[in-house]
Amino acid sequence: MTDIILSGCGGKMGKNIADCVSGRDDCRIIAGIDLKADENSPFPIYASADKFNGKADVIIDFSHPSALDSIVDYAVRTGTPAVIATTGLSAEQTEKIHEASKKVPMFFTANMSLGVSLLTELAQKAARVLGNDFDIEIIERHHNQKIDAPSGTALMLADAISSQLEGDTKYEYDRHSKREKRSKNEIGIHAVRGGTIVGEHEIMFAGNDEIITLSHSARSKQIFAVGAVNAALFLKGKKPGLYTMKELVEAK
Repeated sequence: MTDIILSGCGGKMGKNIADCVSGRDDCRIIAGIDLKADENSPFPIYASADKFNGKADVIIDFSHPSALDSIVDYAVRTGTPAVIATTGLSAEQTEKIHEASKKVPMFFTANMSLGVSLLTELAQKAARVLGNDFDIEIIERHHNQKIDAPSGTALMLADAISSQLEGDTKYEYDRHSKREKRSKNEIGIHAVRGGTIVGEHEIMFAGNDEIITLSHSARSKQIFAVGAVNAALFLKGKKPGLYTMKELVEAK
């Protein structure tokens, strides 16, 4: 049995994770972290991780960037492995996660979907094969309540593709303010917000007289909840280090 602390338990993703865990017999949530109390919650909820005096096997953080520092500090101080699924983090916060992974197991990814993990690998292979002969554009679409843009997943895909290309690559987010031809070393990244779109990511490789498109569409938030729970089970008992979906997939 894996005992989990769920940070952000009052949010939409937190509730999806709680529902996912309730249907399993290999893990349970023993405490939640959220500023909002819920008298009907099946587990106790604390305003911060510091208020919890028990012992958990792993923390799942699916909350807000403002809560990250306290979660990472708690993980390091108590030696509790942490799954960081919160997006919209700053460069400094990402670096903090990397530093923490030297002392405690940290699972960090911009997207908890198995399908997106596969999409990333396919995009890297396409970049290696097509090289710099094709123009690359990434289009991401999300619901109208999403705050950060572009999505963490879009940036993750861009980084993965860039690692396979020759020379320095620059990301282009806005073309309307300049009048010039597209440069060969850029990756365009575009954000669309509307309705209740859970999450869609499309990668276009545009060459001379042909276009190759790779895409992933999430139909519900449940896929991210399942991924986060599987990551928590995977992380239990691991040595300090930074783990991603790649390691989780390879372990299957």
